[in-house]
Amino acid sequence: MEANPVQGIPSDSAPVSSISRYVTLLFAVACGISVANIYFAQPLLDTLSREFGIDYSTIGIVITITQIFYALGLLLLVPLGDLLNQRRLIIGQMLLSVIALLIVGTASSSTVLFAGMAVIGLLAVVTQTLVAFAAMMAAPAERGRVLGLVTSGVVIGILLARSIAGILTDLAGWRSVYLVSAALMLLMVCALFRALPNFEREKELLSYPQLLKSLLLLFAQERILRIRATLCLLIFTSFSILWTSLVLPLSAPPLSLSHTAIGAFGLAGVAGALAAARAGRLADRGLGQRTTGVALILLLISWLLIGYTEHSLLALVVGIVLLDLAVQAVHVTNQSMILTLRPEARSRLTAGYMVFYSIGSATGSITSTYIYAYFGWNGVCLLGASVSALALLFWAMTR
Repeated sequence: MEANPVQGIPSDSAPVSSISRYVTLLFAVACGISVANIYFAQPLLDTLSREFGIDYSTIGIVITITQIFYALGLLLLVPLGDLLNQRRLIIGQMLLSVIALLIVGTASSSTVLFAGMAVIGLLAVVTQTLVAFAAMMAAPAERGRVLGLVTSGVVIGILLARSIAGILTDLAGWRSVYLVSAALMLLMVCALFRALPNFEREKELLSYPQLLKSLLLLFAQERILRIRATLCLLIFTSFSILWTSLVLPLSAPPLSLSHTAIGAFGLAGVAGALAAARAGRLADRGLGQRTTGVALILLLISWLLIGYTEHSLLALVVGIVLLDLAVQAVHVTNQSMILTLRPEARSRLTAGYMVFYSIGSATGSITSTYIYAYFGWNGVCLLGASVSALALLFWAMTR
């Protein structure tokens, strides 16, 4: 009898049980370190522009290339978590990431830089394999809480990447950012090798091409996945519009802040991300729609405050906290809702959903630097507010 192309992979032989707080925190830290690799470049765009002779209007391509290959990794690598031993898959990808980080850290030309960034983006999807693995290990009653903590690690990694990159660049140059990250990734490989359970799967019923085809079928069959993936695209477009272009007005006169000072604004975002970690618990209680609506309203309000950046850094800080709180709350709620749909296809659900995250991030990166070059910071803020308003309208129409 032929297997259903979506349900063809049996559930893991290991029973679902409670996941310890230590292992949950380790998942969160591993996700944070892995995802930070594709965001280190954001506060360094002006430095990379000068060193490699790339114009300001196109420097956002450094981030866009990373996000495009991240999307490819989501499509080609993350679904393997439903087919292969997840522990070996995670360890292997992280070891290859160490090599890619060393290539970027020693790049002598823009071509090598772009190639290294592409490989980093491709392999950074190990973050999503970790998220799906955590969801599999968690008991159903605590899955939202676990996902809230693990995905908080993702968002905190994205935000702290800017602070760490700024500090290391001021202390030892931009190359030290990637060399230090390579060392941290290697340490994390050792920790995960000891802590991750080695769940062996039953004999698989799908080939790799069938596995990829089933990813498309999931979108055709699951309305919640389609809606939440679209919301993901919009909120992370808004998120990327801010964080890709923020370095440009902050590093230019009259503010002329250092890399360390610019990176420190990521700490404000961490406060928002931590505050939103509770969103997973609200989703466990069936309050996902209400949480989404409130968060999207806050996202729109945040851009009104961010618009005062050149006049008030305090308004910028408050706006950043609101924006990151809103994005994280919607993101956690999205994942909590979609990962309950098909337990046997969690890696594919994660992959399909996160492709839209990558598209949104890439769109925000390239459009924000272009808009800034021609319309300034006010143009960027209008763009971010427009995308946020579109997300709120879409949610209201589909709830």
